[in-house]
Amino acid sequence: MVFCEGEKTEPQYLEALKKLPEIRGAAAVDLRIETGHGGAVPRTLVRLAIDARSRAAAEEAEIDEFWCVFDVEAPKNHPGLADAVRRAHENGIRLAITNPCFEAWLIPHFKDHGAWLANDGARRLRRELDGSSDKSLEPAKYMPLVAAAARRAAELEKRHQKNATVFLHDNPSSGMHRLIASIPPT
Repeated sequence: MVFCEGEKTEPQYLEALKKLPEIRGAAAVDLRIETGHGGAVPRTLVRLAIDARSRAAAEEAEIDEFWCVFDVEAPKNHPGLADAVRRAHENGIRLAITNPCFEAWLIPHFKDHGAWLANDGARRLRRELDGSSDKSLEPAKYMPLVAAAARRAAELEKRHQKNATVFLHDNPSSGMHRLIASIPPT
């Protein structure tokens, strides 16, 4: 079960991901998009995921993992971000955090990029790479490139680890590759 912050780009991407043959045949991904309940800030998403996990356990539902997909936001971080991360870890909620914004996950579909980005810069670079004019997404441009993006994001994560660059300072970065890797191929 995936809870995501975005109202447009992230859900479009995740819905397209669910339709890939290797994922469609492997797992049922229940995509929950929560934008109300005080805003789709990380703390809210984590609380909703914790509640859903508790309900699923009580109902003996067949849900293997609970994920939250959200951004750090730069240059000004989401309020309560560190608390949301801590609560997620304490409650078995997996995180796919992108720093600074989801567009920093979309960029590696097309090229390597390791330089710091603010939200506006990430969105501008993403538009240059895919030719989009707004926050929507053309899945056909991205889905053939998911494996390359996951490889680039994992390599960037290793570079941050090697340089001892820790969370919040790991701009750019994305944990989306871990979410994708958690879905076993058919």
